[in-house]
Amino acid sequence: MEAIAHKTDVASLLVRFEQAARATAATVEQIPYSAEMLAEAIAKIEPKSERIAIAAPRDLPNELFDRCRKLPRVFTPKSKLDFASADVGVTDAFAGIAHSGSICVTVDHEYAGYLSLVTRVHIAVLSTKDIVERPGDLLREDCLDGKGLQRNFVFITGPSCTADMGPLVRGVHGPHRLHIIILN
Repeated sequence: MEAIAHKTDVASLLVRFEQAARATAATVEQIPYSAEMLAEAIAKIEPKSERIAIAAPRDLPNELFDRCRKLPRVFTPKSKLDFASADVGVTDAFAGIAHSGSICVTVDHEYAGYLSLVTRVHIAVLSTKDIVERPGDLLREDCLDGKGLQRNFVFITGPSCTADMGPLVRGVHGPHRLHIIILN
């Protein structure tokens, strides 16, 4: 009975996360948990972009990204300047927040911070099992093995934008587009 209730909770969190993320102007897609499917999804997101950089994942298996690294437009940056020249940045997200549609990206691991902020398009890869109800859940030791208490991370909620000095402007201090790939 508890396993059925847990599956329902996960499904409910997933639905609420997707709705909230879309409300912030992020795009979201669900795919099966597969290296091949992930590579196909990434290849389709920005077909005209010339340079895709992938940060080494911290929470998802590195092997999951092996096929992605073999895509024709993927390059291996060697410096911060190389990362800044990428059109698309791919990172893993260690958590998703159902209430706000936010993702949590560790900023001090393998240039994930740079790729989530300096590229025109940020693609975040998130596992369904890592979606929590509220931001405060990350401050509990029993939530996601306490990762929220152990990491330097940012909450990313939709693409970068500001309207503090007039009309809404996107991409002022970060990506113009945020695309979240949820692995089932």
